[in-house]
Amino acid sequence: MPSRPPVVLGTPLSTAAVRVMLLGSGELGKEVLIALQRLGVETIAVDRYTHAPGQQVAHHARTIAMDDPAQLRALIEAEKPDIVVPEIEAIATPVLEELEATGIVRVIPTARAARLTMDREGIRRLAAETLGLPTSPYKFCDSLAELQEAIDGGIGYPCIVKPVMSSSGKGQSKIDGPGDVKKAWDYAMAGGRVNRGRVIVEGFIDFDYEITLLTVRARGAGGEIETQFCTPIGHVQVAGDYVESWQPHAMSALALARAQEVAKKVTDDLGGQGVFGVELFVKGDEVWFSEVSPRPHDTGMVTMITQWQSEFELHARAILGLPVNTRLKSPGASAVIYGGVEGNALAFDGVAEALTVPNTDLRLFGKPESFIKRRMGVALAFADDVETARRNAKLSAGKVKPRHA
Repeated sequence: MPSRPPVVLGTPLSTAAVRVMLLGSGELGKEVLIALQRLGVETIAVDRYTHAPGQQVAHHARTIAMDDPAQLRALIEAEKPDIVVPEIEAIATPVLEELEATGIVRVIPTARAARLTMDREGIRRLAAETLGLPTSPYKFCDSLAELQEAIDGGIGYPCIVKPVMSSSGKGQSKIDGPGDVKKAWDYAMAGGRVNRGRVIVEGFIDFDYEITLLTVRARGAGGEIETQFCTPIGHVQVAGDYVESWQPHAMSALALARAQEVAKKVTDDLGGQGVFGVELFVKGDEVWFSEVSPRPHDTGMVTMITQWQSEFELHARAILGLPVNTRLKSPGASAVIYGGVEGNALAFDGVAEALTVPNTDLRLFGKPESFIKRRMGVALAFADDVETARRNAKLSAGKVKPRHA
């Protein structure tokens, strides 16, 4: 399909400016904003709390409840951005669909994609029931009783329970037997952002590994939308939350071809331009679809040290109709730095020591409030091989010690 023509870039804070609004301005949004600013884009960072990481670097910062339709509509109509980029799930997507349909704003990748992927139900039904992609068996449940019935009725043990909408794996848990069911339900209820009271329960796939396949829909040399893939990213998750990632992740040629086929089918259906984080389970040469995010992925932070253009630069360029380059520069890895303490105004000890680890870098996100398990930064490392990079990234991350200032 034909792409939009490249955006004519102008001068920020002038009548020639191209204005891009990000809905969600955490650490991933912050990097997208920086990438856009390097191309001369005027940026508006929106979040539900003040001084979010992206708000600290954007030209304009706005704080609203993004799942409130009236607040969201009023902000977009007042700011008049050329492009709106959803960066989180908890957004009043019907408003985006209405504004897009009337030509008021362009939504990345599309308003429909934002709606379908804002909860696990929309995207799972699209993948499994509409597109016929291989997935784990699943049921949606509205009560603890329905959850138990679904498990007893065929899903079986072990299984995975997730809120239909949450971020960074919050509320996700594995059930090994009947004694875990109520605990998993309660954890899902606490972890869901909105739409609480509904979960997805998935049959457990005995996979060898899980990957993120960053899939980029961008304007090609002939003006057509082309799909490009980054090298597969491997990752470790704990309770559904990413703790380390690496690139490349080795896989067979057949498994890679199947992964790319699945990713292309789902992203072709969602349409638009930009980066999609497609999560897949792999066992031998078999591949199952898990989830997709129509935006840069947390596990893809490793691309800041492994690729010539990070996932954030790829997203910015694709949005603007510019050429992209998904080439790998070096094997590398990332490791999360957790807050470790509760409170505000953190200080970070050990930064200099962390950077003495060979070929490493750090990103401290600048989040104004810390929790024990809140992601406050990430260590990055490159090396001649993934194993060395993983070891050095974890070593570097472990030397950073957040504390109360």
